[in-house]
Amino acid sequence: MSLEKYRKKRNFKRSTEPYGNIKRNKQLIYIVQKHAASHLHYDLRLELNGVLKSWAIPKGPSLDSSIKRLAVHVEDHPIEYAEFEGVIPKGEYGGGTVMLWDMGTWRCENEDANAAYKKGHLSFTLKGKKLKGAWNLVQIKKNPKNWLFIKVKDQYAQSECQYDITQAKPNSSLSRLSLQGIAKKSNKFNG
Repeated sequence: MSLEKYRKKRNFKRSTEPYGNIKRNKQLIYIVQKHAASHLHYDLRLELNGVLKSWAIPKGPSLDSSIKRLAVHVEDHPIEYAEFEGVIPKGEYGGGTVMLWDMGTWRCENEDANAAYKKGHLSFTLKGKKLKGAWNLVQIKKNPKNWLFIKVKDQYAQSECQYDITQAKPNSSLSRLSLQGIAKKSNKFNG
């Protein structure tokens, strides 16, 4: 539980990403950021122990409970990152446009969130602007960095053939802008 790895990877003189501190909220927050870096992906971030535990999901979340999405565990991010939407300069780590695609609160359904995280199987409920209901994050034992992000079959689950939430709701939950709109706004602000 440290932000050292996060801070080492970034040049805060060039990037507007928050330096951040370890802090806790009354209700655990989560965000999903749509990130157009070297390739488009989605970053799931769950607050735990004063930081945002983070997973990169190449194909984005799916509401289809039969689909298991790869979620690559990356470094912890500061809580302040939950407010970051903008452009990371080209040439910097993660260079590209970052959108706050979804945001809300989460509740761990395991008895002990820390034990479940260490064990590699988190069961939780999301209460977000886009994602809702029960989900699982399950570590792949042969490769501990790789997890699976899976929707539980509940009233919010839907077949991806009928409804792909990443296509149906592509814009920011914060600014309502598209990735291009965020990049344009950021260029105007910084230019």
